[in-house]
Amino acid sequence: MTPRYGYIAIEGLIGAGKTTLCRRLATEVNGRLVLEEFEDNPFLPRFYAEPERYAFSVELSFLAQRYHQLKRNTEQSLFHSCTLADYSIGKSLVFARVTLPEDEYSLFLDLYTIMYGDLPRPDLMVYLHLPMERVQERIRLRGRDYESTITEEYLTRLQERYLDHFQKLSGGRAVVVDLGRADLMNDPGAYGAFIDLLGADHPLGCTVLAL
Repeated sequence: MTPRYGYIAIEGLIGAGKTTLCRRLATEVNGRLVLEEFEDNPFLPRFYAEPERYAFSVELSFLAQRYHQLKRNTEQSLFHSCTLADYSIGKSLVFARVTLPEDEYSLFLDLYTIMYGDLPRPDLMVYLHLPMERVQERIRLRGRDYESTITEEYLTRLQERYLDHFQKLSGGRAVVVDLGRADLMNDPGAYGAFIDLLGADHPLGCTVLAL
């Protein structure tokens, strides 16, 4: 595959397979890989244990972390065919809208707007949409203790906010890929269809496709 887009961000809920997919794509196309460093965030386990107490701390620390990483790693490279990231900084806005009360969200939005204006934007964002039972199954298989307390209600709100975020996208390209029961890593047909999707010419705005 010759990438059509120079900067592709793969989004999705926890356990959607973003990182695994990005690693495979980067290997196959000699892409520069940008992976979220969530395990370095000391507030994350505390947030899952006490979400109301640590929500602002975890969202602000992720915003700063993502900003610095993307600013370092998304400028054009002479040595890679494209950049593949397993998140975009817009993820911060999605999560903050779910986790923060209105007054804290307003402050967070001001900071996000200031920081986001200085970053390169993805040429294409792809959201991996999975049925909720598959999301929960994958979280269980990951076996991370601090993720075991995540509720279906929280995941559902995140998924709704992601879809709203992409549908209101201005000046960018987003594709929501409804995976259903498709397995991108183990089904060559599904993976091939996904590769074709990345090579297609997508219009500005949000497009919904099914594999």
